[in-house]
Amino acid sequence: MLSDVTLDLPVRPALPAVLAALRATGTGVLVAPPGTGKTTLVPLAVADAVDGRVLVAQPRRVAARAAARRMAALLGERVGEQVGYAVRGDRRSGPRTRVEVVTTGLLVRRLHRDPELAGTAAVLLDEIHERHLDADLALAFTVEARAALRPDLWLLGMSATPDTARIAALLGGGEPAPVVRASSALHPVTRVWAPPPRPVAPPGGGRVDPVLLDHVAATVRRALRERNGDVLVFLPGAGEIAAVAGRLADLRAEVAIRSLHGRQPAAEQDAVLRRSSGAPDDPAGTDRRRVVLATSVAESSLTVPGVRVVVDAGLARVARTDLARGLGALVTVAVSRAAATQRAGRAGREGPGQVYRCWSPATHERLAAQPEPEIATADLTGFALDLAAWGAPDGSGLALPDPPPPAALAVARETLATLGALGPDGRVTGRGRAIAATGAHPRLGRALLDGAARVGPDRAAEVVALLAEDGLTGPGDDLSAAWRRLRAGVDATATARWRAEVRRLRAALPDAGAPAGEHLPDDLAAGLVVGLAYPERLARVRRPGGSTYLMAGGTAAELAPGTALAGSVWLAVAVADRSPGAPSARIRLATPVDEATAREAAGPLLTTAREIAWAGTDVVAREVVRLGALELVERPLTDPDPDELAAAVLDGLRRTGLDLLTWSPGARALRERLAFCRAALGDEWPDVGDEALLDAAPVWLAPELAGARRRADLARVDVAAALRRLLPWPLAARLDELAPERLTVPSGSRIRVDYADPVAPVLAVKLQETFGWREAPRIAGGRVPVRLHLLSPAGRPVAVTGDLASFWRSGYPQVRAELRGRYPRHPWPEDPTTAEPTRHATPRRR
Repeated sequence: MLSDVTLDLPVRPALPAVLAALRATGTGVLVAPPGTGKTTLVPLAVADAVDGRVLVAQPRRVAARAAARRMAALLGERVGEQVGYAVRGDRRSGPRTRVEVVTTGLLVRRLHRDPELAGTAAVLLDEIHERHLDADLALAFTVEARAALRPDLWLLGMSATPDTARIAALLGGGEPAPVVRASSALHPVTRVWAPPPRPVAPPGGGRVDPVLLDHVAATVRRALRERNGDVLVFLPGAGEIAAVAGRLADLRAEVAIRSLHGRQPAAEQDAVLRRSSGAPDDPAGTDRRRVVLATSVAESSLTVPGVRVVVDAGLARVARTDLARGLGALVTVAVSRAAATQRAGRAGREGPGQVYRCWSPATHERLAAQPEPEIATADLTGFALDLAAWGAPDGSGLALPDPPPPAALAVARETLATLGALGPDGRVTGRGRAIAATGAHPRLGRALLDGAARVGPDRAAEVVALLAEDGLTGPGDDLSAAWRRLRAGVDATATARWRAEVRRLRAALPDAGAPAGEHLPDDLAAGLVVGLAYPERLARVRRPGGSTYLMAGGTAAELAPGTALAGSVWLAVAVADRSPGAPSARIRLATPVDEATAREAAGPLLTTAREIAWAGTDVVAREVVRLGALELVERPLTDPDPDELAAAVLDGLRRTGLDLLTWSPGARALRERLAFCRAALGDEWPDVGDEALLDAAPVWLAPELAGARRRADLARVDVAAALRRLLPWPLAARLDELAPERLTVPSGSRIRVDYADPVAPVLAVKLQETFGWREAPRIAGGRVPVRLHLLSPAGRPVAVTGDLASFWRSGYPQVRAELRGRYPRHPWPEDPTTAEPTRHATPRRR
């Protein structure tokens, strides 16, 4: 086949070495810069050297179709003859096909069906640096199939920017696979550093700073002025493509502005890869220069005809999964150095080119060397099912470039077990194999199989096809409306893609009898299928007429402003995402349902429970029916269990605190006396701090808790009597001796002791009533002196002392001098230690 190709590309001199490596070891790694022709010439050379078919695996559908067309064109043939391709829903190959280009996902499906790959002589894993989940699985499964079943199978990894040592070790098994390096690209690419003139907010979540988009548009205008040829612009997503296209709208008279991204129909993608696009505003396709605004789908294995200039915004969009909520999000990140090299290579495919990088050399050095592998961040449910179906549930022993993160793999396996796809031993079940055979995400495979029995196989396949294929739903978030548009053929291209996927899914279903839910209207049928796929995303509006919902999984979600779904009480949410740090998820695609349909779809989440618990400010005793986190029905319990009521009251006391009890002055005083005893006499006395009392509540409040049913019962507790239960009888007998409630002073008055400070009890007494005391009284068996607050005849403090003898000597004379004139009717003896104490003033003389 290669002998029929006259095109001379830089990879051609390396082909003998590639074939020699494959003949010697059966494996190899080819490192070749972008534009060297590895995707085009290597498969043809390998086909000349083997008798069977050559499979070339590409990570993207658009690249697979483009590579097949390019090779067929070089042979002067149509696709489907000696060179063909197979992607999901579209295959063009026949009996004469020697080279078939397939997606990595399709290769994984084939390996499941036929691990020996009968009739295949060689597998070429192109762009092996792109660490998509399917690519990792294709590598691991092919290496094991070769080792165990097909030692004669040739296996070659190809890329411009691989982690060469790691890939060689994985491909070679025991010994690293030989590495062959091709010469530099056919055409040089000049770098132009073009950072924004003012600071740009770093990427985060899904938003891109409009300042950067302004700068990208300005850089495109600069490139059009300074360079010749078409311009390929790399942006993170379809939203940014539309935004930059709008900023360049005034150029449409001179420049054809095109887009290229993964959500486009295949015909539109393929048209961009032909110089004559036949677009309505440019029928010839050759009269004007083109500006092609693309996502990373154009990053590798593609030649966009006419491109001599690349403008790289330096951003990519990657999937992140919130394991706790089961929701994904697309996050904008800085591009890696390897990806930047791939992007720049698009400018040198057909001649010398230039790349305008919208960042500085210093920023470039700080970029990650390789893109983050998808296995580190993505939903692993489908990945885990593939591992289990292969017979390696945890991936151990497989040639995976990176092991799956344990937490993400555990969540994935739990999901699969819930779907019935895995057994208790973690191995795939018969149902799991049926789900895997649908070729859809396991959740969608489950919805297809179970939905067919409820709404009919045709409707189930139609709804699942709508969810499985990107870009079919069109604008808006109403799934049922999108379904109606596809049925009506409003967009003929989208409808054709959808019907092809419907046929594929329908073929995966066994024939069945009449479904039980055939009577359901289409909207509810769609909601039922969506609910079977994502039961935790069934959502109920929080306020009538509002746009905020609570999903059965417990996550809040919001509709976009102006949506036609507004006013729906229940929604089956098919697509929702939550940006990091956002308080709620955003509903992207949903359909209205009713409660009955939600109950049917999410049967395993439906629970009925008797609840006796503290809720808010009081005990609640009720029977509640829930759908996950959604409360559907609540009924009061007529015969709640007394023990459960007591436990709920105790829980409320511990949550709310001791203020739920009524603390009389006597109860507070008793608690303070007990605290003093513990501080003065040691740990044999009970701890009456808040934490200790709450911990010991089942002991000292036992009788009251046994009969408590609600908060009000706690308010009626005699706290002082309850506290005394903490005292063993020997201590209770000594309490009044060691911490007397009142002390008798020399005047005969019995005055209350203030124990608020457990290390310094206070006796507030009028000074004249202490005459005769030489020392302050001591309590706690003589261990602790009482601190005296000595008061004037009017009850105002005049001195504070714990050393009364010292006060009589040094403090009293000054107090006497100051107050005897103010209070002449009260005694102020020179020697208070021998004077008569009194509570009264001297009577007035008549």
